[in-house]
Amino acid sequence: MPRSLVTHAPPDSGTLRTLLGRYDRAGEPVACETLTEGLLNRGYRLSTTRGRFFLKHHLDGDRDAIARQHEVTRRLGALGLPVAPPVADADGNTVTVLGGRCYALHPWIDGRHRDGGELTASQSRRLGALLGHVHTCLEQVMEGPEGAVPGPGQVPDAAADPEDTFALIEELLSLVRDRPRDSFDELAEHRLVERRALLERHAHRRPPAAAIPARGWVHGDFHPLNLLYRGAEPAAIVDWDRLGVQPRAEEAVRAAVIFFLRPDGTLDLAKIRPYARAYRRATGADAAELAAACHRVWWERLNDFWMLRWRYQLGDHRADPGFPASAALSVWWTGAYEAVRDAFTG
Repeated sequence: MPRSLVTHAPPDSGTLRTLLGRYDRAGEPVACETLTEGLLNRGYRLSTTRGRFFLKHHLDGDRDAIARQHEVTRRLGALGLPVAPPVADADGNTVTVLGGRCYALHPWIDGRHRDGGELTASQSRRLGALLGHVHTCLEQVMEGPEGAVPGPGQVPDAAADPEDTFALIEELLSLVRDRPRDSFDELAEHRLVERRALLERHAHRRPPAAAIPARGWVHGDFHPLNLLYRGAEPAAIVDWDRLGVQPRAEEAVRAAVIFFLRPDGTLDLAKIRPYARAYRRATGADAAELAAACHRVWWERLNDFWMLRWRYQLGDHRADPGFPASAALSVWWTGAYEAVRDAFTG
């Protein structure tokens, strides 16, 4: 996952004093530093006279939804999962609204992010078990999936329609070609043309709706920037903004693809294998469920151009650094389809 290319100023001192004044033991602000990792929301390292905190500015601004996420993390923490529930203010609230903006104050967790390239096979196994425990613990603390509304960016049940993808490819190609060109644009054009041909050959493999794996509550955005390590062990799973109901095994596959993606666009299958085995043991998911999830995520990747849509339709370049490996993955995965499936199911 790339770092954000956009810096933003932290809240002013008056806002920080007002916010900290809501808490009994937060102290007075000393320093507030913008954190640059990630693409969504805004985060700050806030130092006060009483200690250090993580201050999160929720850009979606849905106070009730944020408060519900906070309650879920509190319950998960009680079950022993490594989480960082927010600090409650003097009135017991975990969301503060100032100037129409929603803020939450969390304890500062000393740790760092680690991608799959830094994990051993044993640590990869523990990562799969951890995500499995997230899913089983969510099943305990949530009342059930009925009536749940998927969060922003969550994958709908219907697999992508290749006809829609062909139309998007043509639109993006037009935008790429109608501008002064640089090396990124050359690569984008090459990958779009390549993907169009690939999709033409494999359009008949669109997953049927009946192939949707079992649904359940999931984190929704489980990747290296949302997991902090202290030494060799996970210290905190953060950013629960996309908590919702999805096919659970798809989150396991999607997370592995992000964690174990190499810079050249290949996957480290030797680490995915123990990861997937541990996930299956923790959840009881069988090989057939993982195979179906693997196929749906492969199809999702084959039809996905969100990074190019950000650049060419929105003028947002924050995702550009991740494009070369992500775009190469779809081509490699299609050629190594059976090997990838076997890594998740063997």
